[in-house]
Amino acid sequence: MNPGHMEFCAGEEWRQLVQDVILPVALNGIDLGAAVIEIGPGPGFTTDVLKGLTASLTAVEIDPGLARALADRLRGGNVDVVLGDATALDMPAATFTGAASFHMLHHIGTVDDQQRALSELARVLQPGGVLVAADAGYSDGSRLFHEGDTYNPIEPDSLAPRLAEVGFTSVEVREYDLGWVCLARAV
Repeated sequence: MNPGHMEFCAGEEWRQLVQDVILPVALNGIDLGAAVIEIGPGPGFTTDVLKGLTASLTAVEIDPGLARALADRLRGGNVDVVLGDATALDMPAATFTGAASFHMLHHIGTVDDQQRALSELARVLQPGGVLVAADAGYSDGSRLFHEGDTYNPIEPDSLAPRLAEVGFTSVEVREYDLGWVCLARAV
């Protein structure tokens, strides 16, 4: 991420949006179960909420500094922070009851890599396990905000076929003020 983007995503304004808007919309009525995986937690604002909704949370972060800081901050609790790549999860199949990704899929550089990450989530979810994801489609403002970053937005109308392709069913996509939320079940 560019420095301004990183500063925003680690700041109080983003924390408030995550806790007061994004997660209440995304998680309304959703039970992720007892063992959840989150990809791309960044500074961990989403992790802070998710850890209270499950017995065990595994947060997979690709950035070594962010992973280390999050692991240090959450040491001793129910969160296992793993330094790893969502496109190649080093975990057994059918491990988790739920999976989460919040406003990070657009940071995966190619559609093929996004598909690999989604496929990996389908693989590590137990049959019937739920995926909840939120992000946003393209906007000029977001493109400018991501200058010098990876910016590969996913349009909401493409989600159902893309998720079906990698092993999800019962896909629901809702749009809201900050983008889209989708729910899907692993086959």
